[in-house]
Amino acid sequence: MTSATSLFSPVEADLRVLTENLKQLVSARHPILFAAAEHLFGATGKRVRPAIVLLISRATMQELDITPRHRRLAEITEMIHTASLVHDDVVDESEVRRGIPTVHSSFGNRVAVLAGDFLFAQSSWYLANLDNLAVVKLLSEVIMDLAEGEIQQGLNRFDTDFSIEAYLEKSYYKTASLIANSSKAAGLLSEVSEELAEDLYSYGRHIGLAFQIVDDILDFTGSTEALGKPAASDLKSGNLTAPVLFALEEKPYLEALIEREFSQAGDIEQALAYIKESTGIDRSRELAAHHAQLAVQHITKLPPSEPRQTLINLADYVLSRLY
Repeated sequence: MTSATSLFSPVEADLRVLTENLKQLVSARHPILFAAAEHLFGATGKRVRPAIVLLISRATMQELDITPRHRRLAEITEMIHTASLVHDDVVDESEVRRGIPTVHSSFGNRVAVLAGDFLFAQSSWYLANLDNLAVVKLLSEVIMDLAEGEIQQGLNRFDTDFSIEAYLEKSYYKTASLIANSSKAAGLLSEVSEELAEDLYSYGRHIGLAFQIVDDILDFTGSTEALGKPAASDLKSGNLTAPVLFALEEKPYLEALIEREFSQAGDIEQALAYIKESTGIDRSRELAAHHAQLAVQHITKLPPSEPRQTLINLADYVLSRLY
């Protein structure tokens, strides 16, 4: 399987600069925030979101070099993503992410909430300094969407009436909105046509949905070591994802287990068995592949280049994480 590092080789140097810049951007104010920033941005994350921004920037600028504003947009994108993870981990009471202790488990809830708030505030300040109102609007909407997605997830815990359509909407808010809107924003900074800007948005939307569906499948098929967090953690917390929703159509007894919130001994194990016996995981794979294919259709209007080819290859990479 191709690693994210080798996949993103056309922007490898850009990503190295980004990681160093991120530490400097957020860590100057306070020792505890410096420690949290080192902890966050020193982590071996895949940097998928800023890589997409940088690839689209290079694909749309063609022979010209990308601008400092493109680079700053990639940094803002990663700051917003990281801030949302810090807050999600507090809400979900997660002890580890990417195999390392979360900010709140290392520094406490108070510091984690403040660090997340600080990152959102910093990203907003840097966003305003791009001096591009259309881009400011796009990324500001993302911050609202992230909160909306978290609220929807919280309100629909253990809700067996939750539909696939509602799941995809929540997945858009929580994951795809940032990728979609930052992809479009990169195009706007390159002054692409309105039509191409919408295609870039659609690429980000569908690649983001594919990415989230694959993550939700891996929650059932991946090991704790590979996931960097406990397996089946979403199910245990009542967050019903595509494999569960599809399995519910075939396994009526699963509904009772979920509605009593797995309160009896063996409930989780029985639920996992029902999900794995059903076609829920296979149907979720098909759904992820459908969105990956839609993403590729929207990127082919870009002129041929190595960054464009990498954006196409990314759709295969997202699906290959399942195998």
